Amino acid sequence: MSQEAGTKKFSPGRIFIYLFLSLASLLSLFPFYWMFVMATRPSAAYNSIPPTITPGDLLVTNFQKVLGAIDFFRAMGNTVILCISVTLVVLIISSLAGYAFAKFKFPGKNALFVAILLTMVIPPQLGLIPQYYLISKAGLLDTLQGVAILFFLNPLGIFLMRQYVSNSVPDELIEAAKLDGASNFKIYRSIALPIILPAFATLGIIVFTAVWGEFLWQFTILRDPEMYTIQVALATLSNTFNIDFGMIMSGVFWATVPLIIIFLLFNRLFISSITEGAVK
Repeated sequence: MSQEAGTKKFSPGRIFIYLFLSLASLLSLFPFYWMFVMATRPSAAYNSIPPTITPGDLLVTNFQKVLGAIDFFRAMGNTVILCISVTLVVLIISSLAGYAFAKFKFPGKNALFVAILLTMVIPPQLGLIPQYYLISKAGLLDTLQGVAILFFLNPLGIFLMRQYVSNSVPDELIEAAKLDGASNFKIYRSIALPIILPAFATLGIIVFTAVWGEFLWQFTILRDPEMYTIQVALATLSNTFNIDFGMIMSGVFWATVPLIIIFLLFNRLFISSITEGAVK
């Protein structure tokens, strides 16, 4: 029995899968590595033939250029505040809405849920002008609140939470809690919330990275340099007459590091939510 297990463990098919996954991992990491290489090289290395694939010694110098061109740390701080606030609000709204769609019965539930999902197929650019008009009338231009409010209602988050709650929270537990006199919100807080915590990590990472990398809406709303997020600030590094690729890549590299840290911190919960969903 043990030999069969050992044979299966080191079978040619399994070895091929491991090699394929290892190669795919290296290929997916290569753009980040190349960005790091360019951040350590002069601008001329960007167009060199053959391409430069070894790091240089200008990482600090290029980053000093970034600090001289933009208020990097203020922009990073604005971005962190924006992403954390949006992520927290989205998690609260999406989990409550997902719980309601999964466990409550009310007229028009399915129609409303389909309507929310249909908003995912509408290109965000179509609503840019009316959204800008509303934010302007509300006096929220050049504010992080004006940027954040657009992301609070997340159809993908509601969908994910509904599916996770439906598959992970037993109806028997909810019925037992109701017999004990627990309110709907107490059931959500005491029973559903601990169970869907892995889904929080997954949705949190998705929302955090999406807001961090979003550019068009932030560029439209934020015109005051003191309110720039990191994406808008990095866009000002390039101009028509002189593009310093080493400086730009250095700024992009250091702006990407926090995303990697966030993923590593919540990696276990992220994987747990995926594996639990696969098992169920």
